[in-house]
Amino acid sequence: MATWVSVAVLGVSGGTGAVAPASGETRVAPADGFAPAGFDPAELQSAMDGIHSAGMPGVYAEVREAGQVWRGASGVADLETGRPVRPDMRQRVGSITKAFTAAAILQQVEKGRIRLDAPIGHYLPKLVPGDRGREITVRMLLNHTSGLAEYLTYAFPSLAKYPSLPDISPKSLDDNRFRRFPPTELIRMGVTAPATGEPGGTPGVYSNTNYLLLGELLEQVTGTTAEQYITQNVIKRAGLRHTEFPAGPRIKGPHPRMYEAFFGLIDPPRDYSVYDMSWVGVSASLVSTMEDLNRFYDRLLAGKIVKRSSLAQMQRTVPVISQTGQKIDYGLGLQVKTTDCGTFWGNDGSAWGAATASWTRADGKRQMSVAMNLVRWNKPDSSGKPQPHAIDGALSAFSRLALCGHGDA
Repeated sequence: MATWVSVAVLGVSGGTGAVAPASGETRVAPADGFAPAGFDPAELQSAMDGIHSAGMPGVYAEVREAGQVWRGASGVADLETGRPVRPDMRQRVGSITKAFTAAAILQQVEKGRIRLDAPIGHYLPKLVPGDRGREITVRMLLNHTSGLAEYLTYAFPSLAKYPSLPDISPKSLDDNRFRRFPPTELIRMGVTAPATGEPGGTPGVYSNTNYLLLGELLEQVTGTTAEQYITQNVIKRAGLRHTEFPAGPRIKGPHPRMYEAFFGLIDPPRDYSVYDMSWVGVSASLVSTMEDLNRFYDRLLAGKIVKRSSLAQMQRTVPVISQTGQKIDYGLGLQVKTTDCGTFWGNDGSAWGAATASWTRADGKRQMSVAMNLVRWNKPDSSGKPQPHAIDGALSAFSRLALCGHGDA
């Protein structure tokens, strides 16, 4: 998912926090050559415990530094039973899925079956007809500069007046729990909605419609479903053992319950770990582990999933407005964050009740993947604006420590 984030560093499609992205024109971030900072396992665990103490039911992570690996967890996977959360648990990783889908598209570009700057109407004229089909390119879908609108408020009508929190209801979350959305139905919602901008214009506007179209494109050029292609050629190529598209509403293997607060509109927070994820498909439905996510980004940035030339295309960023209204630097399925300890590539994402972030330094020597089982914990003030929460500061402190090895990044 790429929408409605809590005001913390783990925001989908770019939240505020410790490692803020620098906005700008199209660019390729330079490789970094930072010496290993190392990490103190006790210090990391203490910082993670701070997130739980601040109000997060369960949080777990894997941090890597030049061959060292730390895995930790704090809190509970189930508020009713007190079952502890574990660092090897599976998680719905939301918009991190987009990096997998983008890599699959670039593989087909390498084979000559897709051209990045070809109009999407050349491939999918019925889904994006007319002038827009001729003007919107594959690249524009990948980097969210297509101008195509987000379909989510049409699929979840009780949320249509977001971000006006007093005027919305979480009713649609329950209505759609077991609904099976065909991707073409969701695409139609986004394509027929008013455009958010001109094709190719910047800043772009983040939209899941773009990535559902890329899934349909993959299916057309490969002759198999996008999920099957990504599984065989991205997930398996990266050597991931616990990453998959869900076949139904339930997650296979050990996982936490996933609690959605929706800015205090759901009180107490409700468990949405059982949910049909067809509402986001190849845009944001993957299930993975923190170990697998670190492995994936390690392989991707090392040129082992797509060629180095394709990776360079993925790392050409443009300014994009996230669904929280913030400006992020977005490439082809990748975000970039600049810190005083290096440039990091990766993504963050959420689904109902689950938030995840995964970041890898450009030199590949420092990685962090972290997951939580409560989202949108920030309650609004009288004007409807979500307010800071103690979780925000604790999460930022852990992220600074995990990414940079110290607390003042």
